[in-house]
Amino acid sequence: MAEAAGLYYELHGAKNAPPLILSSGLGGSADYWKPNLVAFAEHFRVLVYDHRGTGRSDRALPDVVTVEHFADDMLALMDAVGWARTSIVGHAAGGVAGLALALKAPERLDRLVVVNGWAKADPHFLRCFEARLNLLRHSGVEAFLRAQPIFLYPARWISAHTAELDAELPHQVAAFPGVATMEKRIAALAAFDATGRLKGLDDRTLVIVADDDMLVPSSAGELLCGELGRGTFSVLPGGGHACNVTRPDAFNRSALAWLTHTELEE
Repeated sequence: MAEAAGLYYELHGAKNAPPLILSSGLGGSADYWKPNLVAFAEHFRVLVYDHRGTGRSDRALPDVVTVEHFADDMLALMDAVGWARTSIVGHAAGGVAGLALALKAPERLDRLVVVNGWAKADPHFLRCFEARLNLLRHSGVEAFLRAQPIFLYPARWISAHTAELDAELPHQVAAFPGVATMEKRIAALAAFDATGRLKGLDDRTLVIVADDDMLVPSSAGELLCGELGRGTFSVLPGGGHACNVTRPDAFNRSALAWLTHTELEE
């Protein structure tokens, strides 16, 4: 186990390969990237980590958590492993954390891939999280986690993987970071607003969306590209919010083509 600044992390890939951080969404787990890790580690020295407050990282959080705190943690990990610059692939919370890092320390970012992210919280996104928080507050952790796949995956994928999802549930309940932590992390995502501050990042930012994302509508990615001024926009036809899990091959091709400076496949 490697740890720095209270954060659990792992390194994969050749030591002399270009650096890349994979940052997960609300759940915060390094394990979220298992379907993608081998493909990315063929090209990069990959760092995956558990977000602060989750998993194997320090569970203590300040009274108020912000997306800028998420960015600070990535910078702390970069310092710990001796990286002056890195590329970042961030899913949802990890993507907006990458944007926050780019605003705070642009000299430390090479390229950024934002997956199903946003410049400002979308009304539908806020409605979904209001419903999820009500489940958590009034029906408990198990009900919250049992409903989670509805927001993450396409219906057909859930039907085909129900046995796996049911088997994972007890482990998710046991590892749940706590109601207060989840409330703070959701509040940070809801409050993030980079409107009017992202110009100049367009040439090094790829925005990937899934056209059937139930949680963050693809229009939020379109608006993010508008805030960037241009950016590169890639639409996956299907896959849901966790499209890197449900369609890993298509996701890996799209992200890696851009990160490695080759043409994006149509």
